[in-house]
Formats: sequence, structure tokens, C-alpha cells
Amino acid sequence: MTRRELLSTVGLSTATAAFGDGVPGRLASVSGEDASSDDGHEKTGIEAPQGVQTGDVTADRAIIWSRASCPARMYVEIATDEYFSDVRTVRGPAALEVTDYTAKLDLQGLPSGETIYYRVIFESLVEPGVRSEPVEGSFRTPPSADEDGAVRFVWGGDVAGQGWGIDRDRGGMTIFEAMRELDPDFFVHSGDAIYADGPLPETIELDDGATWNNVVTEAKAGVADTLAEFRGNYKYNFLDEHYRNFLSEVPMIPQWDDHEVVNNWYPGETLPEDDPHDVKSVNLLAARGQRAFTEFMPIRSHDDSWDEHYDSFRYGSALEVFRLDLRSYRGPNTATRNSEQSSETAILGAEQLAWLKRSLAESDATWKVVASDMPIGLVVTDGDYFEAIANTDGEPSGREFEIADLLSFLCAEEVRNVVWFTADVHYTAAHHYHPDRAQFTDFLPFWEFVTGPLHAGTFGPGELDDTFGPEVVFEKSPPEGEANLPPSDGLQFFGQVDVDADSREMTVTLRDRDGAELHSQTLVPGEYGTLDPAEDGEDDDGAGDSDGDDGSNGEDDD
Repeated sequence: MTRRELLSTVGLSTATAAFGDGVPGRLASVSGEDASSDDGHEKTGIEAPQGVQTGDVTADRAIIWSRASCPARMYVEIATDEYFSDVRTVRGPAALEVTDYTAKLDLQGLPSGETIYYRVIFESLVEPGVRSEPVEGSFRTPPSADEDGAVRFVWGGDVAGQGWGIDRDRGGMTIFEAMRELDPDFFVHSGDAIYADGPLPETIELDDGATWNNVVTEAKAGVADTLAEFRGNYKYNFLDEHYRNFLSEVPMIPQWDDHEVVNNWYPGETLPEDDPHDVKSVNLLAARGQRAFTEFMPIRSHDDSWDEHYDSFRYGSALEVFRLDLRSYRGPNTATRNSEQSSETAILGAEQLAWLKRSLAESDATWKVVASDMPIGLVVTDGDYFEAIANTDGEPSGREFEIADLLSFLCAEEVRNVVWFTADVHYTAAHHYHPDRAQFTDFLPFWEFVTGPLHAGTFGPGELDDTFGPEVVFEKSPPEGEANLPPSDGLQFFGQVDVDADSREMTVTLRDRDGAELHSQTLVPGEYGTLDPAEDGEDDDGAGDSDGDDGSNGEDDD
């Protein structure tokens, strides 16, 4: 099959007639704002104010996402060249009020290892023939599982948090442009994609006397209680042109963590009476937050009742990504020191843990990338309790039981080349785990790389728990005694990962907001179990043990 012939099979259904060359909409602007006039009355015509994005891409499938400004039918034009000479038009779903006019199309039958160009067009459901101007995007499909090829991806988390929103006078969220310029195959969003519990003040006075000036919308003026307010938090990020441009070219593997709902939440939690949320039931807040997450993120849902956010994505013979969900199946934060394993000590949950074991053991990819929304060895507190996996030095306890179970299984099955990538703690670091340094020793050595924030307050460093023997090889965080530093201070971070097509070596590079390299670590398949300080690529200006503060991620208001 030629790729043109293959494209003719794409999609769930194909429109009987394409729109033709050039489909001018009456309102063509893609500004990031909704289509309303200054006096609040709805404009006539259709826009796609948030642009387009893609996600959960496989060798032959991709989610295409956009949002209309009014009830409309989504159409997607696709091609394998930027001139759309081999264009096919696929009829998508209706964008209706029930999803806040968001629409997702799960394209199927795509050619593997190809650059796909696409245009999203909305046609009015009220005025047939009235269409939006096309909004363009592109993405690359991975090679099939038995094909070789180089892979590059970026990862990070934490956007518009701790009061630091979009300051247009300072260029907005420029880190997304730095990531876009690297031309990655995909982006792992490691969670805290929004701060639904983090209102934005209009201005913040900085230490140097200057002022940070936030763009503030109605949804960002307070905490999110209603579904509309959760949705408004996602729409806020699209006001930034760097964010929109990045997502139009780089497909996402999205995760959620706590701030998509409320800080440090767990199922069954009830917020205290003095909490600023009107809704005190976290289960209700989580249901609304999850609804907004699935509406505004390009994530694949298998059916209407599907609420599992863990999955895997293959990128040729070299790489497979395993997306975890450490939020939905956890026990309460008050139970993480338990000396016996139970449902209260869960972090992955029994079903997800069984899936992860099985999937890692069955994968024949050279590298198994575990995309975790929280770190393993860094202590993250929730008041007097523990929010993440780590708790105190010593044998496994609490949520560490499931991680010990997983690591022991991987050791017994000799599953090698497993590398963990995470964010959450608002600084960047490279951690090496080894049984020779650990209290629990039944595991193979492995690496964990931490980065972020993408655009939020900077904190750290955190305290390490010695249960699994972590060692800090590199770390970059605020100077001692400083916390919640603004993006303008430059301590915003993301990570880049490259897998060489020939050698299969994996190079992990930690970068700052402008894309400058801070640290690079090259891993050789099957040969990175020991750490030689003379050869570990350690940088002189940031490596070393991180004896930090109280281990908190700094995200609590107090």
C-alpha cells in the first residue's frame, strides 16, 4: 500500500465531499479567547479559540482535539504533505454544550513513521454552510513495534501554579517555545497541567521591586468548585501563544496529579470547613475535575464510563512509554506509615500494579519508560503525613510496599532498562537507585529523572528516603532559604530524552526555561547498573547530595 492509499482508509467515516481549497470562516482569528464581543454578546460565526492539539498517538492512531465557539460539527482534513495535495476529509463529532464545545476525533488507520498534517474545521449546526477558518497542526506517528528509529521526547509538569500565571509583558510561558524548537516526537505532561485550587492575583510584587502582572480570567479568580470553573482553568492555559503553538506541533501523553482537582487529594477525602472551596467532598470535585481533564486533554477514552488514565505507547523497537495514574487508586494520606500492606497503603492499586508488571515483562522495547506523576524516593509531605511514595528511612512501609513489590518482580523477571521520569516537586534532578545503598535490596539498579516546573513557583531540594537507595547525581533548585521563585528568575525546567537508532543509547538532558543544557546523562542498555562518579557526567555546578528542607513540595499555602 502506498501512503496515499493507506490514508484513504483513515478515520471512522469519510465525508462525501471535501470542503475544497480554502474554507474562509466569517471569523478567522485563533486568539485563544472565546467568540464574544466587548459587550458580552455572542458574535456571529465560528472560531476555534483554543487552536488544536493531538495526543495518545500510536503507530496508526491519534486523538485530534479542538474546541468550537458554538454548536458545530468537527471536520478534520489530513495529508502526508504540508501542501495537502493528498488531502482526505474525516467527519468528526458534534461539539455541543455538554462538552463545553470540545471535540475529539480518534483517527485510525494512519501510516506509521510518517509526518501527518491536519486542519480542523467547524461547521455550524445552527447555520449550515457557516464554517470556521481551518486551524492547522502536525504530528509524527511512531514507527511500528518492529521498526528501528531514533526517538526524541520532552517531559515536564506544573503549569500556572503558586500564583504565577501568564504575564504577557514578560513574554508569557516561553518554556513551551524552547521545547517546540527541539522538534520532539512527543511530550509527556507529568501532571499538574492546571492549578484548579490556585487563584491568580492580578499583580505580585517581586523582590527587586518590579511587578508580575497576571492575565486573570473569571475562572482563575478563585478556586474551582463547578465544572465550568474547572473547564475555565484549562482554557486559561490556551491564552498563551507559546502553549498553543507547541501543542499544535507536538503530540501529548497527558497525566493528571493533584492540582487538576485540589492539593494533595485522595479518594474519599473531605475538606475542612475553613477550606476556600464551597464543595467539601473531594469525590465530587474529582469527578468534575476528571470530566474537565478528559474534555480538554487529548486523551483516549475507551468508552463513556472509562476513567482509567494508565496506558502504554510504543515508539518503534527502541521505546515504550508506560503512563501511570498515582492519584485515582491511592489510599488516604494519613495511612502511609502502615507496617502491613492493605488497601489503605495503595498508590497504584491492585489492578494497575498487575497491569504494569505484566506490561513491562511483556515489552520487548529496548527502553521501558515509566511516566510517573510523582517521584519514588523524594519525601513529599501533606502536613504531618506523606503525599507521595517515600516516607521515612528504613524497610518499605505504607505506599512503598507496592513499589517494592514491583521492583522485586522486575528483578525476578530480569526486566532491564526501566527508567522513571517524573515532575511534581518543582526543581530538576537526576537520581540513581542501587541496592548497595538501600534498606530494601531485592531490585535491579535504575534511574529516575525529575524536572519542572514548566511555569510555576520553584522549590526544593527535597529530602531523600533511603529505602530504595537513591543518590543525587545532579540537582538544580533555588538557593538555600528561597522558595516559590517566579518564572522570571529562570529556574523553570524541562527534560529531553534521545534514543539513538543505532547504538540504542539513551541520553537524558535536563534543560532550563530557555533550553540551555544543565546536565546530560547517557545510559547504555543493560550497562547502567553501577555508578562510577568519575564517569557519571556529573556537572560541577549542581550535583551532590540533596539534604534539603522538610521534604515538602512547597505547594501548600502555609
